[in-house]
Amino acid sequence: MKVPIDPIRFAPVIARVFKAWVCSMRFDTPDTMFEILEQNKNGQPFVIALWHDELFSIAGYGCVNTTGLMGIVSPSKDGEFVAAVMEGLGQTTVRGSSSRGGVKALLMAKRVMDKEKKMAVFAVDGPRGPRHEPKDGAIFLAQRAGAKIVPIRAYPKKKKIFEKAWDRFQLPWPFTRCELVFGEPYDVSTEKLSAEVLANERKQLKEKLNSLKPK
Repeated sequence: MKVPIDPIRFAPVIARVFKAWVCSMRFDTPDTMFEILEQNKNGQPFVIALWHDELFSIAGYGCVNTTGLMGIVSPSKDGEFVAAVMEGLGQTTVRGSSSRGGVKALLMAKRVMDKEKKMAVFAVDGPRGPRHEPKDGAIFLAQRAGAKIVPIRAYPKKKKIFEKAWDRFQLPWPFTRCELVFGEPYDVSTEKLSAEVLANERKQLKEKLNSLKPK
């Protein structure tokens, strides 16, 4: 009888490999990053918004340079593995997605932001796409928490792109240089989040992310 191997058992090992991989990379980061970290410590909440395909580089940099992050992770089996790896790196996770446990996760995320001064990290087109089309979760959380949204892009010099994946996921090579590009933190609308307001907010977030280009 075949005994299935639970990948969660390997999460601590994967966390160590992931940390070593990311630490080998050379990140170019603007002063904005350090200003945001300082403002967050002083009580200004932030929601970090990124595209799912750039998750490895951006979350990797954050995980090895600060413990001030909170990942919003899918409640799927894959999400359970990602959460285990993040927690192995000393980060906080909240489980929920646009389709399962979303409202509960957002309420829990707000409590963590208020109590522990964590910055929420959203792959805004995840967990299943469509690619580079933001969903509403980051917008809802930013309004409820009084947080500013920070759009971030990653541009590794050398990478493997998984062309058949829905997001065309990017795996940066070890030791490569990676430029992180930050947009200006901005406030979402204070209006009631009607369908029209949400559509405008999603459009704004998409435009801000797509406008961030490497030097």
